Amino acid sequence: MKRSKAWRAANENLDIAKEYSLAEALQFVKDNAKAKFDETIDVAVRLGVDPKKSDQVVRGAVVLPGGLGKTVRVLVFAQGAKADEARAAGADFVGANDIVEKIQGGWTDFDSVIATPDMMGTVGKIGKILGPRGLMPNPKTGTVTNDVTAAIKETRAGKVEFRTEKAGIIHAPVGKVSFDVEKLCANVKALVDALNKLKPSAAKGVYLQGISVSSTMGQGVKINVSELR
Repeated sequence: MKRSKAWRAANENLDIAKEYSLAEALQFVKDNAKAKFDETIDVAVRLGVDPKKSDQVVRGAVVLPGGLGKTVRVLVFAQGAKADEARAAGADFVGANDIVEKIQGGWTDFDSVIATPDMMGTVGKIGKILGPRGLMPNPKTGTVTNDVTAAIKETRAGKVEFRTEKAGIIHAPVGKVSFDVEKLCANVKALVDALNKLKPSAAKGVYLQGISVSSTMGQGVKINVSELR
């Protein structure tokens, strides 16, 4: 893979054997983000779980205290009074079968999907489209609910959904390069706290095994996990 000049320059400054403190790692990522846009900062957390076993899948959501620094387009599947409530709460798109047909036609101009429980049969028709994009509503992430007002508010405030991938790793955005280190630290800690609360009882040994942070165009920087356990 061909790396950019900025990436190679940053890599020369990175001690790959070192585990940085959270604040040091985030400062390094900020200092070495050279893209011409406000890059997203992502966290990768390696957990001591076997995601092939259903009782060790870690899935949930957390509202980051510092927000995500981006506008989220919210789609709500609801009918009647709940549809009216969703519109009043500021949902960008509200509908039922009409929205399903639109999505089946190729429309995906939204970032988050919320559904009332009675609409899940309808939403299931587009599960193969929403699922791979990580947009399928789920009770565990608070996106299947009758309290659509609260769900929309949380999403707007910086709600992040996460789920273990095949290797037991969770990836999640925690803000923008333009955020100050203090705000980014608070967001990372909120994510890790949420992960700790969801530790499966079937998981044995060390749960938080490794954490790194990176910007959209940058390399990963290892964090000293003991600081966050």
